[in-house]
Amino acid sequence: MLHSNDNAPKQQYTPSTLNPAAPVKTVTSPIEQATIGRTLVIKGEVSGSESLYVDGRIEGTLSFKDHRVTVGRNGVVQANIAAREVVIMGKVTGNVECSDRVDIRSEGTLTGDVVSQRISVEDGAMLRGSVQLTPAEQKREKSQESPKSFAAAAGKSN
Repeated sequence: MLHSNDNAPKQQYTPSTLNPAAPVKTVTSPIEQATIGRTLVIKGEVSGSESLYVDGRIEGTLSFKDHRVTVGRNGVVQANIAAREVVIMGKVTGNVECSDRVDIRSEGTLTGDVVSQRISVEDGAMLRGSVQLTPAEQKREKSQESPKSFAAAAGKSN
């Protein structure tokens, strides 16, 4: 005899029950990020040990070696930028040096030279200047260590 499950309680699927192992995604602002608002104008050297979001205007130099610098849609930066990662959605005039990545979004403009491991330029973005991609230091270290480890392994097997 077939059993009908029409009257049986049905499990409701909510985002938390679809995949209980997945973390719940929430929309929050980054914990360690400073913001320069639309009406702020800064002239000089700006540096810090947290990420920076620029929606205003900066003239001078930006130094955030281990962090991200994001130039928002309203941001105008006339400065050389040194950071781990730079995201450009506004206008940047100056050289950009990154230890990881430069990301120029579709509405972004960069006039200056780029030195980075990786670069991403979306359709519609503007880039005027030279690009120099440097190999990752970790890749260089691994390639230098590999022959030594093979030689050591070969020596042990004899």
